[in-house]
Amino acid sequence: MTNDTNASRSGGADHRTGPTTARLFLRQMVPDDAEAFFRIQSDPEVMRYTHETPPESVEQLRGFLADYPDFDTVGYGRWGCYLRESGELIGFSGLKYMADLGATDLGYRLLPKYWGQGLATEAGRASLRYGFETIGLERIAGFVLPANAGSIRVLEKVGMERDGTVEIDGLEAQRFRIDRERWERSAALGSD
Repeated sequence: MTNDTNASRSGGADHRTGPTTARLFLRQMVPDDAEAFFRIQSDPEVMRYTHETPPESVEQLRGFLADYPDFDTVGYGRWGCYLRESGELIGFSGLKYMADLGATDLGYRLLPKYWGQGLATEAGRASLRYGFETIGLERIAGFVLPANAGSIRVLEKVGMERDGTVEIDGLEAQRFRIDRERWERSAALGSD
């Protein structure tokens, strides 16, 4: 099995600052973002299709953000999604290496008032572009519970294809994937 972390391919670059899109900028969240992140992570609609328990407090998230290890251990992680116009933190998007599955996962969450506006797709495409073009990954996966139709649409819009099912924390999830070759073809057609 190929390890898709590819931290060494990034040339030691600091990936805490992510890509910018027409409406968003992505960067590593910091402890000062804990209050806004708490609103996202404690929203029942946001958490509905996750396997995670909502955080207990702002302080718990402040500690999590202070110690978030992914950028140091694998060279990339989940970035906060901030509106370019206001600087408001509205969710997160990015890549996470899932060692138990041997895969790099594209993930995203946004506050419900930002659903249906194409922002998750915009952030997802930017995260994929960054993964393939900046980090040098060969493939990226997406994992989603079958009932999460909105997230499935996002994965399809960013060019991923269904690739079976997998168990995550006792729940059956659909696996999607895109490889570098498919990404390059879609980018050449202008659909990235």
